[in-house]
Amino acid sequence: QVQLVESGGGSVQAGGSLRVSCAASGYLYSINCLGWFRQVPGKEREGVAALCSRVGVTRYADSVNGRFTISQDNAGNTLLLQMNSLKPEDTAMYFCAAAYEWVGFNPKRWDFWGQGTQVTVSS
Repeated sequence: QVQLVESGGGSVQAGGSLRVSCAASGYLYSINCLGWFRQVPGKEREGVAALCSRVGVTRYADSVNGRFTISQDNAGNTLLLQMNSLKPEDTAMYFCAAAYEWVGFNPKRWDFWGQGTQVTVSS
């Protein structure tokens, strides 16, 4: 089993920055990819960024490319998402996820999930 715990969400004005973190624990040996998804009420969960460091894969959604940066500490236990130039449309619950392999941004194919952290961007 893998446990994921997000932190660092909050409220910020448009144009500002936030960083969210995900602490991963458990049986991480078989996990090759960590990622961030977001969801607003009434909409499907969407992929934001993913990092599969062992296989050299980094992916961003078009909507955040150039503004968000995903990274991981050397131990592989903490996943970060630095969010700059935030827009009101970035407002969502942000979820950390883990997968055994790169499966794209289809949330149904990711294996483990955190509880989420709220990010609110005001105009």
